[in-house]
Amino acid sequence: MKAAEKAVSPSSADLWKIFFVNAVPFVAFGFLDNFTMIIAGDYIEYLFGTFMCISTMAAAGLGNTISDVLGIGSAYYVERGCEILGLRPPDLTPIQMEMKSSRRAANYGRIIGITVGCLVGMFPLLFMDRKAIEDERKEEEERKKLELKPKAETDNDAAISSTTSAQ
Repeated sequence: MKAAEKAVSPSSADLWKIFFVNAVPFVAFGFLDNFTMIIAGDYIEYLFGTFMCISTMAAAGLGNTISDVLGIGSAYYVERGCEILGLRPPDLTPIQMEMKSSRRAANYGRIIGITVGCLVGMFPLLFMDRKAIEDERKEEEERKKLELKPKAETDNDAAISSTTSAQ
């Protein structure tokens, strides 16, 4: 028999505590991750999208990079905040913490936590005016097309429009 099989299984209350101790930091991380990725990706697309021809997905990827760096930098503060809130694992032995039920409670807590955090972190999408951004982007593309037209072609367009308006 393994040592883990001889130990007393954690109580339901202990398993719930393991769940919440693991869920809360992941809610915070998921929120920060999606919130930052959306804001940074949108700003990158707005700033560099037109003149550097960066796609929406490339801007999202760059925003995700910024978000991941911020996530690493904020991990200490998230964990410290959880300690301040009083979130501490239950007093279990290392053998009890390694039991299948304890590991499952911890993993479910992380899964639910990151899911909730990511969904809540999407709230900036509610305030983004996509139509205005797309209209502005199209106008910028049109201006660039006009700037790139050869001079003779631009002169011909002007001559045609003046002839048409004179009739």
